[in-house]
Parts: sequence; structure tokens; C-alpha cells
Amino acid sequence: MGAFESANVETPEGIKTEMSEDLKEKTPEIENKWVYLSIPIIAITLAELMIYSGRKLEAMEIYALVLLGLSLSIIYIKNKDIQKTYQSFLLLPLLRLVDFSMPFFYEEKLYNLIFIYCLMAIPVSIAAINQEFTSTQLGITFKKIGLYIPLSIFMGLLLGAGEYIIVGKNPLIQDLSILNLLSLTVIMVLLVSPIEEMIFRSILQNRLETVVGGRKALIVTSILFGLMHSGYGSVYEIFYITLVGAVIGYLFYGTRSLPLVALIHGFMNVFFFGIIPLLL
Repeated sequence: MGAFESANVETPEGIKTEMSEDLKEKTPEIENKWVYLSIPIIAITLAELMIYSGRKLEAMEIYALVLLGLSLSIIYIKNKDIQKTYQSFLLLPLLRLVDFSMPFFYEEKLYNLIFIYCLMAIPVSIAAINQEFTSTQLGITFKKIGLYIPLSIFMGLLLGAGEYIIVGKNPLIQDLSILNLLSLTVIMVLLVSPIEEMIFRSILQNRLETVVGGRKALIVTSILFGLMHSGYGSVYEIFYITLVGAVIGYLFYGTRSLPLVALIHGFMNVFFFGIIPLLL
């Protein structure tokens, strides 16, 4: 896992020790690496600014070009680190294009998320395999899950309440019936958040750590995570979700637990899209 490559120790202490070594920013020498990284970052930022301003068609055109450009670059660029980094970036325009182009099978947007994220599970799985990360690096472990579940519910409540204060009511269910609440929880906690966290934390943040180091990887990933919430049309929401991304990213960096960050993200969505707006 790049700077975490030798973290074969299964204990949290072993992982933390390896992380402390990563703070020295041990990264490979890649000529013009920030030029390579800046191109997709700027293009994604531009596309999200189009979405922020309500110009979704232009955003989709930019994302289509980004998707094509990154795909061709992977073929012609010889450096394997850049190839795998571009493959990580590919998942962001792909997620946007699938989201925008997916037809509505149901009146409720909640159930359309099933089609979007089930479809995204395919390229995400392929990217995770091609990145050649170990299961430990990807965070696929259920250690301390008994502790992480109540912690994630509590953090999800706090973060969801913060988002509600900024965005206001945006429920995806009509009422808090058992069926609606169960549907919202299953879709958000077991489908949406694991796929998004796999994209942003397990794949993108992990890959950037190997190229630019842990601190810069956390910053870049958090900013992109925040920008991809531009659809709300609120600069405060973008800044808030960037902060949330930094918190979740730091927790992933410290625990290497995908279930922890996915649960926090999932329960945040449950509270924001269901419980809080329908209770208040």
C-alpha cells in the first residue's frame, strides 16, 4: 500500500506505527507528478462548478471528456503510479455520468439509487483489484465492529444534523414508517456509503498516499469529496462536506477500517435524508 506496504501487522498498533512512518511523506520520485495530478483535479473542479451553477449539460460534457482523456492517458502513460492514480480518478466522472444519465425507474429517488450504485459496484470492484491493494489496505476488516456501530450512529447523528442546518429539509422518504426507515437504512448503510467510501477512501485516498503522501492525499480527497456535493447549490454545503470528508478520511487513515467510515457516512445520510427532517 505504498507507504503502508509493509503494514502486515494485524494489530491496530502495527498499523499506527506504519502510519507514523508515512508522516515522513515517503513517496516515489515521479517527474512532473503534480502536473499529472492537477489536470484531472482541475477538470473535475470545473465540471462541479458547472453543476453548482445549474449547467448540468456542460458538466456532463466535461465529465465525458475527462473520462475519455483519463482512459486514453492510462494507455499511453508508462508510469504505473500515474496509471493507477488516473484509474482512481476515473471513478469520479463515471459516478457522475451514471448518476445523471440513469433513467428514473421509481418516483422516489431513493430507490433509483439502487440501480446507480449497483452499477457502480462493477467498475469500483475492478479498480480495487487492479490497484493491487491488500484487503488491509482497502480497509476490508470487521475488527472492532461492535465498537464502531454505536460510534458511527452517534457521529452520523452529529454530522447529519450539521448538514441539515446548512441544507434544510431534503427527505428521501415520505414518513418514518418501519418499512421506509428500513429501506432508507439498508440502501444508505449497505449500498450507497460503502461504494462511495470505497471510491474516495479505499481507492483514491490510498492511491494518492502512495504518490504524494498521507497529508496531501487527505486534503485532495476531502476537497474532491466536498466538490462532488455541488448539486445542492450551496457553497456552505461544499465546505461542510469537505470538512466531513477530512474527518472521515482521517479516521480511515488512522484505523484502516472501511466498515467504520462507511457506517458513519451511511448513518449520516439516514439522519439527514430521513429521521431529522421528518421529526422536526
